Amino acid sequence: MLQPQTPNPQLRAARAANSVAFALQGFFLAVILTELPQQKKEFGLSDGLIVAMVAVISLLAGGGSVTAERIALRWSSRTALRIGLGLIAATGVAIAFAPNTIVLFGALAVYGIAVGIVDAGTNMQAVFIQHGYGRFVLSSFYAAWSAGSIVGALFVAAAERIDLPLWASILIPAGVVLGLGQVFAPRLLGREEAEAGTTEAAIAQAAPGTSVPTRLFLVFGVVIALAFAIDLAVGNWSALYLTDELLSSSSMAALALAAYQGASLVGRLTGDLWVRRYGPRAVVRVAAVVGVIGLAIVVGAPGPVPAILGFLIAGIGLPIIAPLCFSEAGQLTSGSDLDALIARLNLFNYAGTLVGGAVVGVLSDAVNMRAGFAIPLVFAVILIGFARVFHPRATTSAADVRAATEPA
Repeated sequence: MLQPQTPNPQLRAARAANSVAFALQGFFLAVILTELPQQKKEFGLSDGLIVAMVAVISLLAGGGSVTAERIALRWSSRTALRIGLGLIAATGVAIAFAPNTIVLFGALAVYGIAVGIVDAGTNMQAVFIQHGYGRFVLSSFYAAWSAGSIVGALFVAAAERIDLPLWASILIPAGVVLGLGQVFAPRLLGREEAEAGTTEAAIAQAAPGTSVPTRLFLVFGVVIALAFAIDLAVGNWSALYLTDELLSSSSMAALALAAYQGASLVGRLTGDLWVRRYGPRAVVRVAAVVGVIGLAIVVGAPGPVPAILGFLIAGIGLPIIAPLCFSEAGQLTSGSDLDALIARLNLFNYAGTLVGGAVVGVLSDAVNMRAGFAIPLVFAVILIGFARVFHPRATTSAADVRAATEPA
């Protein structure tokens, strides 16, 4: 059970540093995704090629997550995260100066590996930090990701306004990732610090030598996959939906993702409070219902403004769900087993990405993007039913989480 602790300065510094890492990941990913219309024009890409590119990035991100697990088990999640951030900056330079589609696809493939390493590393750090705090704080890290994503989307919108060259609009963010990553990464938790918290020790004592049941692992994995499928569908296709289907300008199209991430920032900033007050189950159920309403507006939108409003409403609820999965699963084990659990759960992130990015794109190419966005709408409806697997109270010991997922 999470018991509130007074965080020491090292733990607070690690929380700040990991928040920056989450923000940098969201920032650069938003830049890459909202530049898709410009990349499409620059290299003459078809929607089919973009689908293939998204699928390859997702598959290789899964490999990056496995790589992060290996690095964390040998050294620490801090080391994995530092490597991942450096790799993102390096691939950003390659993407910025790619002379043709072959080099561009190669750089994006390496970027996919880097994304997986950073995703797994930040979530490992987040769960260990939450253990040290002894209360729900994980949603706040995802709020930092949303803040970074907003800045990235707005940066692209501004770059489009002033006609900044495509290479510069990618190179500048890569420099930001490199600089801030090097400054803050040393403040993250090493292996000894991560496993030194009192809550971490209590979890280890409560279930010595136990492994996470396969059923629990798969339940949380499916929910993560659905949540990220929706999230990546918005990230990958919202800009193109507005430009190609609703005939908006490219600068207005970038605001769709900014609206979604702006709302998710509010939801994630308050998410930990709602969980502590009402429990994970109620929060997930309400979040999924709100998401259904927002995505229904997106699918039926007659123009860009209603679509942006729909993305904003969806963003209020849906992005809270994934961090709650990692949060609850993180109470089931400790130490190096926790690193492995988070890295493997993170693989479902990319299963969702394949669906949200590739499958939505295939349907959009075959029919239209309005039909493509019906897929995340269906997923949001399914998530309402999955809310029952979350614990009804904000006390998530290993026994509590196992009991919550047993059939009624």
